Amino acid sequence: MATNYSQSLHHHHHRALRRRHSIDCPPSAVSSSSLSFLKPTTTTTPSLSHSHSSITTFSTTSSSSPTIPSTSQTPSFDTLQQHLSSKNFRLADEETRRLLIVLAGEAAQKRGYVFFSEAQFISETDLKTIDDLWRQHSNNKFGYSVQKKIWNKVNRDFTKFFLKVGWMKKLDTEVQQYNYRSFPTEFIWELSDDTPEGHLPLTNALRGTQLLNRILSHPAFESTQEDHDEELGNIEGTENGGFKGLRDSSKPLSNSVFKPDYSF
Repeated sequence: MATNYSQSLHHHHHRALRRRHSIDCPPSAVSSSSLSFLKPTTTTTPSLSHSHSSITTFSTTSSSSPTIPSTSQTPSFDTLQQHLSSKNFRLADEETRRLLIVLAGEAAQKRGYVFFSEAQFISETDLKTIDDLWRQHSNNKFGYSVQKKIWNKVNRDFTKFFLKVGWMKKLDTEVQQYNYRSFPTEFIWELSDDTPEGHLPLTNALRGTQLLNRILSHPAFESTQEDHDEELGNIEGTENGGFKGLRDSSKPLSNSVFKPDYSF
């Protein structure tokens, strides 16, 4: 009987060891191929325990470039072309803003306007297409690239830029004051000799000039050699090193009073 009890105890101990082994090392119920999207990499490190002899890490790819948002709509420039062809610049301006929202991604579409940080998501091709249509139907008087040249000529000073393109007006007061034009009644919606160059398309700058800055600084409008030569031609070769064409407006505008309208 002692022998039977010893055998039973040995058998019970053996089953307990097997059971513990099965808990510590469970069989894989999921095939390795079903987890292949994680792309694990295994590196072996010295250890005193067999169960920790390898460390499995999952590699992730990081990129400094921002994630490009997907657009739920395929942009069409037909409507813009129709408005510009018929010289309906008011509707063309509205269509341009709508296109920028579509091209900036789903977040901008849901929000209803474009953040300055989203301008980078608009492709060079699409932005150039919009600009080409504006220049084509305005004898090169309107368009973002036209505005970019004016902006460069005034040393990227937005106050001087707004005055040049006619987005601000001088008030009839004793003190020199300027004010944003009221939208839409005080803006010019026809093409004439009196229409300031670069007057259209409009970009709302009431929240700040960052969006306009990003559009004009977009890779789609990187300065060509011709633009660079034109900018160099504006440098007056005097001992004072002044800028030609800016002498009349060289007086600091900080002495002037600007009264924003906030209707633009």
